[in-house]
Amino acid sequence: MNVTNQVLPPPQQAMAFFGGPEDGPFVMVNLLKFKPKAEYADGSEPDLSGADAYARYGEEVRKLVEALGGKVRYSGEVTGLLLGEVEELWDMVALAEYPSLAAFRAMAMSPEMHAIEHHRKAGLAGQLNIRTKPGAGF
Repeated sequence: MNVTNQVLPPPQQAMAFFGGPEDGPFVMVNLLKFKPKAEYADGSEPDLSGADAYARYGEEVRKLVEALGGKVRYSGEVTGLLLGEVEELWDMVALAEYPSLAAFRAMAMSPEMHAIEHHRKAGLAGQLNIRTKPGAGF
């Protein structure tokens, strides 16, 4: 299995994701890897950690998720690996529930999201976003 952390999806991958069928609520699993130090495009805040820059984004994106009827279900630091093997662990896991793909797309394309993306880009070394659907009985 090849695992590649990315900060932004390639256009083709984003088009395929957002062009998928609408099938109701889903939970996005976010595996996050932070830069040791934040890297803002304007060079500001050179002493801020990547995790702290991302926390600024996280607080604001939580408000956006909740405004569209979603919920941040969990956010926590990765502290160990019991099973499997990876070259490097992610720093944090976050689970966000969205009411629909259309709602997620609207949030991702919104001016409000655009206004906070600089914190995300400054703090993230890379991430995986995994869309999930609840199984039977959940």
